[in-house]
Amino acid sequence: MAHTFDELVAKQRAADEAHTRVRQLRDAYGPPARAKWSGRQTSTWETAWRAWRDLARDVRLAVAEYARAEGRPLHEIEAELRRATGDHG
Repeated sequence: MAHTFDELVAKQRAADEAHTRVRQLRDAYGPPARAKWSGRQTSTWETAWRAWRDLARDVRLAVAEYARAEGRPLHEIEAELRRATGDHG
């Protein structure tokens, strides 16, 4: 499936939001090694983590496909994507 750069940006933003949710849950629940999470907390965190993992994987695949289709190095596309999404790290 061909992707546009705008679609890559949207996918990356969705993955970033999912990652933020995982971090928020961990901050709210405390580190699992220190705090005993309830079954509901564990389930909620695992669901959020899986969503983030799946979205991040989808971004990686889409970026690689886009780079191939454009005939450009992957690192250039990744750098452009970071700039477009405000990720300077």
